[in-house]
Amino acid sequence: MAAIGAQVQKTGTGDALARARQRAALLPDLLVEARRILNTVNTGWHGRRKSGVGESFWQFRPYTEGEAISRIDWRRSARDDRTYIRDQEWEAAHTVWLWADPSPSMLFKSEQAQASKESRALVMILALAELLSRSGERIGFPGVTDPTSARNGAERLATSLAHAGNLSAKPDLSRIKRFSEVVLVSDFLDPVDETIATLEKLAHSGARAHLIEVYDPAEEDFPYRRRTEFVDPETGSSLTFGRAEDYADGYRRLFFARRAALSDFCKRIGWSYTTNRTDRLASEALVSVHMNMTANVGYQGGAS
Repeated sequence: MAAIGAQVQKTGTGDALARARQRAALLPDLLVEARRILNTVNTGWHGRRKSGVGESFWQFRPYTEGEAISRIDWRRSARDDRTYIRDQEWEAAHTVWLWADPSPSMLFKSEQAQASKESRALVMILALAELLSRSGERIGFPGVTDPTSARNGAERLATSLAHAGNLSAKPDLSRIKRFSEVVLVSDFLDPVDETIATLEKLAHSGARAHLIEVYDPAEEDFPYRRRTEFVDPETGSSLTFGRAEDYADGYRRLFFARRAALSDFCKRIGWSYTTNRTDRLASEALVSVHMNMTANVGYQGGAS
């Protein structure tokens, strides 16, 4: 996904084959790391929830023409200019789609970070795959694997990703059906209106999503001073500032406004938004996601 602000490292996009080989080389070590992290968070992981006949709240989702008027939640709909359906839930194993952003901006890693954003995103996806598959869930990766139930879910997913070749910079939402859950791990640096348009399509499908924003400390802190060249890893275009520190406040306002807009969108419809900074532990975000997938909560800023 393209950055709202220029990235601060020259990361060449390369060709699709080179990117695929780089990802494949990372995956064995990332699988080991995912299992290590799993041992720190796998305490009482419970069965998943699925929408259906029941009395407990599942999510709000936009009304689609043709649905029964009786299913509209008028109180929730009165809070803005949209009409919302209130879905209920029942306890059952079901489908969870896992997706990690493969775009060039995810390769960024500053000196303050423990790992690149891509490595952190893949570790969290693999750890979730292992956790969910041990609970009997059907897990899939949009555009790579169909949902399957297997005890070695993380290993199967890692193998599929290693042989996937070029991956789309955006998740393929066409096969995601109602009552599924979706975990999207990305830096979410596309223009906010584009990201929300994608999320609205997902909401209309009846799925419930959990977003994990992975970000580098330099992207939040903007520690740059004096003459600095910024290079966009998506397009290769560059921008040079004579005094980078003069732009720090404006950059931070844009950075946090983007995050606030996305987290507010998720909160309105019963989705979750978790953040994870790459100089912090991945397990912090996984604990928050665990809580989010077993309860209705919104933005979990404590995972940043």
